[in-house]
Amino acid sequence: MTKFAIISLSFAILGSCGDSLGPQAAGKGGFHAKYAVARNALEGGDYARASRSYQRLITQAGPLAPRLQLEYAHAELRAGNYGEAARIAGTLAQGQSGAARGAALAVQGTAQHELGLALLAKGEIAPGKAQLTQASAALAEVLKARDDLDPLGSMAGRRASIEARLQKL
Repeated sequence: MTKFAIISLSFAILGSCGDSLGPQAAGKGGFHAKYAVARNALEGGDYARASRSYQRLITQAGPLAPRLQLEYAHAELRAGNYGEAARIAGTLAQGQSGAARGAALAVQGTAQHELGLALLAKGEIAPGKAQLTQASAALAEVLKARDDLDPLGSMAGRRASIEARLQKL
């Protein structure tokens, strides 16, 4: 599953904020406006700005905090900060269930896969293998519990690629 596909998937899973952000949205510089800045930065490729914006928003997001944590993890993933993306998404997954847990695990697994590949490329075999093993487990859980989150099969393809790589190590 591509990084972009994961972002699109999680937005669909967790719903769109639209105009229903609640009381935080009031005012010109309110929550909604700040969220738009973060989201636009993420979609526009300014991942550093997106990360900073999401970090600030999460503390005031109330019930929207899990959604923003997932988007924050996406920003870190897209920026190539795989360890941080995996940490954020993994922590989020621990407190979620259903589709929200699946979305977080998909990000975690993708980040760990990319981190594992980077470690292997640097010759760090044991840590790379550990990341690939954890990535495979995260993606396996998503595919087993929420196969509807992989309608095009890209997540299953990523997991198959991981498993093939693990067989060679």
